[in-house]
Amino acid sequence: MKGSLWLAAVGAFVLLGIPIRSMAQATISGHDGKTTTVQRNVSDWRQFEKPGSGELQKSLTPEQYDVTQCSGTEAPFHNPYWNNKREGIYVDVVSGEPLFSSLDKYDSGTGWPSFTRPLVPENVVTKQEGPNSLYNRTEVRSKHADSHLGHVFPDGPAPTGLRYCMNSASLRFIPKEDLKKEGYGEFLKLFDKTGKNTTSR
Repeated sequence: MKGSLWLAAVGAFVLLGIPIRSMAQATISGHDGKTTTVQRNVSDWRQFEKPGSGELQKSLTPEQYDVTQCSGTEAPFHNPYWNNKREGIYVDVVSGEPLFSSLDKYDSGTGWPSFTRPLVPENVVTKQEGPNSLYNRTEVRSKHADSHLGHVFPDGPAPTGLRYCMNSASLRFIPKEDLKKEGYGEFLKLFDKTGKNTTSR
């Protein structure tokens, strides 16, 4: 009986076009180097399907489109997040998948937002640029949206020694105080100064 009711409910959700939410795990990295596995309610970036280029051109600014879709690079010191010191997380501007945290951000002196590690490592993909590349760098892309984010270099500070040099145009910043209402409440505990778990929704 319970199974029949569940199937009927699922059918109603599908007919009405209401997204079915499910639970999934994500691994997040804290600024102390420890990783935590969290459960999140899924109906957003995990089910993201990338739109066509025409739709992306309408939803993104010309610079955002050039950087994320054409592997462009924005100007240093003239972008929104290079000097952003607010607490929060940075997500992919196309898909919303969480990428980096302000807790791992530092001033690299380059004029681009720089981080020592990803917030959700499985959302960040690295690949070596091809032989035709001028610099033979390691490119950083997002997993779900396949957005070009920037590059990673082995000249960062401790504890990782890495510098994830990102383009602001690839990112959207979500302040700590907006995490819950934006659907990223599980990351609140990273910013909790008391050590109390604040991820309840």
